[in-house]
Amino acid sequence: MGTIGFLCFLFNLITPLSQAQEPKPLAPGYNTLPFEPAKPGTYTLPIITKAADGEVITANNQPKHLHDLMGGKLVLLSFIYAACSDVNGCPLATQVLHKISRQLQKQPELADKLRLLTLSFNPAQDTPEMMRHYGEGFKTGDFDWQFLTTKDEASLQPILDGYQQNVQKVYDDKGQFTGTFSHLLRVYLIDKDKNVRNIYSVDFLHADTLINDVKTLLADAKPQTSPLPARADMLFQPGDNKQNYQQADYQTRSLALAQRMGQPANLLAFAQQPPLGLPKLPVPKDNPLTPAKIALGRKLFFDRRLSLNNTFSCAICHIPEQGFSNNEMTTAVGIEGRSVRRNSPTLYIVGYAQLLFHDGRENSLEQQAWGPLLAHNEMANPSIGYVVDKLKASADYRGLFEKAFNKGPTMETIGQALASYQRTLNAADSPFDRWYFGKQKTAISEAAQRGFALFTGKAACSSCHVIGDKSALFTDQKRHNTGIGYAESMQKSPEKQRVQVAPGVFVDVDSEHLKGVNTEKPGDLGYYEISQNPADRWAYKTPSLRNVALSAPYMHNGSLPSLAEVVKFYNQGGVANENLSPLLKPLGLSDQESADLVAFLEALSGGNISTLVSDAFAAPVGDSGVTARPMPDPGKGR
Repeated sequence: MGTIGFLCFLFNLITPLSQAQEPKPLAPGYNTLPFEPAKPGTYTLPIITKAADGEVITANNQPKHLHDLMGGKLVLLSFIYAACSDVNGCPLATQVLHKISRQLQKQPELADKLRLLTLSFNPAQDTPEMMRHYGEGFKTGDFDWQFLTTKDEASLQPILDGYQQNVQKVYDDKGQFTGTFSHLLRVYLIDKDKNVRNIYSVDFLHADTLINDVKTLLADAKPQTSPLPARADMLFQPGDNKQNYQQADYQTRSLALAQRMGQPANLLAFAQQPPLGLPKLPVPKDNPLTPAKIALGRKLFFDRRLSLNNTFSCAICHIPEQGFSNNEMTTAVGIEGRSVRRNSPTLYIVGYAQLLFHDGRENSLEQQAWGPLLAHNEMANPSIGYVVDKLKASADYRGLFEKAFNKGPTMETIGQALASYQRTLNAADSPFDRWYFGKQKTAISEAAQRGFALFTGKAACSSCHVIGDKSALFTDQKRHNTGIGYAESMQKSPEKQRVQVAPGVFVDVDSEHLKGVNTEKPGDLGYYEISQNPADRWAYKTPSLRNVALSAPYMHNGSLPSLAEVVKFYNQGGVANENLSPLLKPLGLSDQESADLVAFLEALSGGNISTLVSDAFAAPVGDSGVTARPMPDPGKGR
């Protein structure tokens, strides 16, 4: 095809008034904005992430690194392929950028500070010569607009990964490549420091708003300062705090992730020298703790790539600032919003647990790790090999397993690494520990002291939540039926359920109507599902009460929202059923005694909690296509 014919072909692709029989609705970028855009400089564009690099080839057949074409100027980066026929795809991006280049020709003071980069994701067809011809149809004057390709698909893929551009070849029914691609349009605004400052999809790509964003960045010549650290009390709450959301005068108290800055801690010390109140930590002989294992396990724990679609990490259910549990949901939610039938248990002092999961079906952290990794409604990986292969292919894990285990990622080493990190989450040295084991008479309040007397006396809590002479795990490491599971299994669903739709706004909805938006909750028979022994129906393990004030809601199903409700439940003697633990009976506690018991439970929060949370905030967060921050060594203090 000659140059003129090729340009006519391109013109037909981008002409909005297509003569197709059923014209496709045009994206907003083709039309006049239906609203008045915000004026430049009246808003800010925060840094989203660092712009990824990669090897490219210019239209003049010169090899370059993408970063060589950034810096010194603002950059608008788009991804296209020349044969794209989707009017709201590559032609839209090129048409909008063409509008921008024409408008900026009238504003040379801006034009000199902006560069457009258009990169093909079809290197087999879009050769440097093809991209040169493609660009000649759109360039205006001497405006700095460069059309790029890559040597091959192998060179292209890291760039696509870096910008999270999911591009799929389309095949016909015979398995032959059709020459077309399935992709989502994205255009990236990149500042002079090679930071991505905005990402435009089909619905948001418009010349007017984009030019305003360019002017806003140019007006804000000051280097971005890091956000101030959040107040300490704000670190121990959800980032999007919904406390008092039920009230009509609710006001948000959200906290940006960038404000959750932390400092790496000497995690190994919390395992080798447990804080006051904890005994010696049991560590398997075949998995001794080392700084390299802890660092690797910590990296894995916060890495979303350990899930099927790179969106879900261990930390999304076990949230550090929420007691390594989840204060916002009664039961957990996994990948793609899939319902999980049980509450997210805290991971504090999990290294001491002899029974794992609420029903106690596992007995080692190394084995337990694979449960959520493979569960279809949690991280949903289809196989062990899928996880292993993904880690082997991730550049930022290169050498880390070899350093920690003298061999690469395997089912064994992945479990051992995750277990190593979790064994360091030992939060103790609580006010209670300082009062009881440290003999500091004023470490806890008089109410908490009265609560302790009830805990070990009238209320008999210590029958299951054991306290020793020199240390206390607050668990008997056994399973019991309290009636919570029985009550949930036997109760009938109400005809109507109250649903909150806005602050202070509730509506009563027929339960039948909610079935369409909520999966039916599966039954839960506790350890019976494992043992098949009828005596184990609705039996669940005794959790430790250390740091219990941080891990609401409570019980295996999250059905009790507060410690006051927990005390109320046990005060009534649980829920009667044929397998109810003989240790449970009505307690006859007064309101004051119940309050004192809560005060005691609140005194069990470890004195090193802030250190462990701060360390978690400093951990690298693995994400698809995003280069993780350099990983500090959790075995060394700073």
